Amino acid sequence: ENREAMLSSKSNRLTEALEEANRLFGGVCHAREAALDAQFLVIASNIGKEKASELHSEMSAFDSTAFAEDLLTFMGINRTEVEESDDSEDAPDHFLPNDAWKKMGEEAPKYFRRAPTFHYMMGSFKSEPPVPKQRIERQKKASRGKAERAMPAQLKKMEESHQEATEKEVERILRILQTHFENDPSTPISFFDFVIDPNSFARTVENMFHVSFLIRDGLAKIKLDEDELPIIEPLKPSGGGGEEDSRAGVRNQVVISLDQKEWQ
Repeated sequence: ENREAMLSSKSNRLTEALEEANRLFGGVCHAREAALDAQFLVIASNIGKEKASELHSEMSAFDSTAFAEDLLTFMGINRTEVEESDDSEDAPDHFLPNDAWKKMGEEAPKYFRRAPTFHYMMGSFKSEPPVPKQRIERQKKASRGKAERAMPAQLKKMEESHQEATEKEVERILRILQTHFENDPSTPISFFDFVIDPNSFARTVENMFHVSFLIRDGLAKIKLDEDELPIIEPLKPSGGGGEEDSRAGVRNQVVISLDQKEWQ
């Protein structure tokens, strides 16, 4: 019966009804009374929902016509006075004042975030570099030239030291191979037993690398035994047969792949 009064935004009738229902619910002792309370709760929820939706619509409603009228009024024109003073056929060409959009533009930036104006900190760019920078540039070039002149000597020393170390290691391995062969010439030397270091995969690869120099220079040769496994033995650089074997070894080189699983 009081639905319209409860829906009013200025009325507290719905709140009063809920408080009265909470007071009465304390004395409920029959099922029918509890059902009536539940029915009241449904009605009160529907009324509250309608009241909330009306409040929301009033807050979010946007009237484009009213906004246009307010905008024109702000820009300096009264639509009502124009319609009363001017006929529809003899309407003036300039409907808005000359400074209308300027006034609008000055007001609008207050509500928008703008990036700061870009400006040069040290004036405009000059095509020619300043004189002090030219002197600094010449100093850098001079120092760079000294460094470039010093680098070839350093690199040469590094290459020579690395080459000398490799040659010494190859000579050491050749002496070990010759010693093993002289102690027991009848027993073939297994290539894998000779080069594999059971405690270091990297050292094993280095040994194979250094042995390859012996094969290349004709100081040792590798062949297969009865079990098709490689064996290695030293060669004498002098003699016709040794030179032929050396040249044959140079002409026939192979690549051996070895990963850590095979090494283990």
